[in-house]
Amino acid sequence: MSLEPRIVKESFTHIEPDGERATAYFYGRLFAENPRLRTLFPPAMDLQRDRLFHALTTLVWSLDSPDSLAHYLSQLGRDHRKFGVRPEHYPAVGAALLATLRRFSGDAWTAETEAAWTGAFGAAAEIMIAAAERDASDAPPWWVAEVVEHERRAPDIAVLTLRPSQPLRFAAGQYITVQTARWPRVWRPYSIANAPRADGMLRLHVRAVPGGWVSGTLVRHTTAGDTVLLGPALGAMTLPTETPSTQTPSTLTPPAQPRPTGTPSGKARPVEARPADSGRDLLLVAGGTGLAPLKAIAEQAASAGGHREVHLLFAARTERDLYDLAELRLLESSCPRLRVVPVLSDDPRRDGPVGAKTLHGTAAEVLDRFRDWSEHEAYVAGPPAMIRTTTAALERLGVPPERIHHDLLETEQRERLARRARDRTPPASCPVAGHAAPREAASEPEPEPAATVPVNEPEAT
Repeated sequence: MSLEPRIVKESFTHIEPDGERATAYFYGRLFAENPRLRTLFPPAMDLQRDRLFHALTTLVWSLDSPDSLAHYLSQLGRDHRKFGVRPEHYPAVGAALLATLRRFSGDAWTAETEAAWTGAFGAAAEIMIAAAERDASDAPPWWVAEVVEHERRAPDIAVLTLRPSQPLRFAAGQYITVQTARWPRVWRPYSIANAPRADGMLRLHVRAVPGGWVSGTLVRHTTAGDTVLLGPALGAMTLPTETPSTQTPSTLTPPAQPRPTGTPSGKARPVEARPADSGRDLLLVAGGTGLAPLKAIAEQAASAGGHREVHLLFAARTERDLYDLAELRLLESSCPRLRVVPVLSDDPRRDGPVGAKTLHGTAAEVLDRFRDWSEHEAYVAGPPAMIRTTTAALERLGVPPERIHHDLLETEQRERLARRARDRTPPASCPVAGHAAPREAASEPEPEPAATVPVNEPEAT
């Protein structure tokens, strides 16, 4: 079926201003017509509705990039296995989506518009179902993992070492979702902080978010010997040749048309296909627990050998916030081409020479104190403000935008949802394993990848 991205995009602009009401209507309609599907979703739906609209926006504005969108949808199909999503569920989701779009489009909804949306959803569902079926041949829908080690690096930060019960394939820079026994059906994403290892172990850097159900549990109420559930590895902020999953041939082939030169303000950026690995030297700029995926990339690049140099800037406010510096120094001592530089923004001391072990200022401010970065491949992970300023500084210093990799849009969404969730009252008590959280319980300020209309955007960090 030939798709019509232009029609889909134009019609979507009619419901964007009313996104919150539209997503509430979608889930109400879906559950009213299919009550059994309610068990696939988390108890608190506030953040889920926000994530649905963000995901739908991503799909709409990525229709002009069919190959990369197919890869994105394939990851979603694999991930949705852990929620119990099956092929027979997709028609119900599609029907509720079309009913919602029809209701909120008003007179702008036409037979042509319905045909375009039907084709887009059908093609997306086909890709997701096929990816899930392929994945089922050699991977479980989720992994049981034992907590082998739990280290409190700070009052609100813990480093967890996990041993999955079965091999879990991933690439350095990817993330997994985690569910705890304390909060059934509530999954949260965390980047893996190490490159793949022979023993199959995974390390996570977790910061307890204020009001965070899962993050608080992992930091304050988890010990060695506990078990958690893990979803499959997701994410594209990797060294290009290290992504373990293969690209799916796309059925999302739109008619030929000029590609837009920019993304409309507030819209999700189309999912970009990753180019072949250039072998360029790497600049990794991490803020806070955004260190996790970049540490994994540094390990992977160092273990690959060759002549690639890696600069890792670890940005924090004060020395006490450099929670993983000791391990980074050990990694640096074993990898001659890796250089680790702490960057402190709230320390009043002045810098020493360029070769000093610590720089003072923000990550964006210290970049011009090094040599030219214009020929490097750059990766940035951390808080949204830090990503924005660092990316802008790199562009001013001559690094082309296509060689600057980050997850800004996803990080901004998590921050936005966190602000909304902090205004809600958390539950007085936690549910126990096997029992749902109270329906009136507030959502925590962490992103919630759960069963959605099958276009849910994965998160990391």
